[in-house]
Amino acid sequence: MGMISYVKQEIEVIRERDPAIKSNMEVFLYPSFKVILSYRVAHKLYLKKHYFWARWISQRAARKTGIEIHPGATIGKGLFIDHGTGVIIGETTIIGDNVTLYQGVTLGGTGKEQGKRHPTLKDNVMVSAGAKILGSFTIGENSKIGAGSVVLEEVPPNCTVVGVPGRIVRMDNRKVPRSDMDQVHLPDPVLTDIRELQEENIKLHKRLESMIKYMRCVEKENKESKNDEDL
Repeated sequence: MGMISYVKQEIEVIRERDPAIKSNMEVFLYPSFKVILSYRVAHKLYLKKHYFWARWISQRAARKTGIEIHPGATIGKGLFIDHGTGVIIGETTIIGDNVTLYQGVTLGGTGKEQGKRHPTLKDNVMVSAGAKILGSFTIGENSKIGAGSVVLEEVPPNCTVVGVPGRIVRMDNRKVPRSDMDQVHLPDPVLTDIRELQEENIKLHKRLESMIKYMRCVEKENKESKNDEDL
């Protein structure tokens, strides 16, 4: 892809997904635009085994943007990193097309294992602010990772994950569209569990009150019966 085509594509991607942008020229100020441009150059050098120069370019971009992308990562078209400060993308990460990452996202490994050790994100995945995806597994197409989640295992397509550790909440197999950027209105399984416990606690409390009333009645009847016998 030529430079002009790349810039046009980035303008389209950013204007589609960031309501704050007011003009095409603003694209050139976006950390996402700068870091991905640097990544494309560094990745080509990495593939040619010019590892030092590839890392030099990527580290220079990281200092300027706050976004660290290892030149060995494989990234498809239309990646958008909103704000981006603190984003880390590991060496063996594979990212599909039209993926969106927010600030503080980590696509990392879980140790010093060799080979593929970072996650694979399929097309149209959205990873919300502060989420961590750690390990060599796949996040399926059209899935959402909620803010602050820590994902440690594979996620099927068309799912939403929230919590620590991340828990999958299926959305009736309904696709999450590329333009859906809502990080807030996600299912909360922890809150659901708390509400279920509250309801169960209320039921148990009512049963306990009923048992106490029953025991008092039995105790009263026993006393009356004993009094009658004494008479």
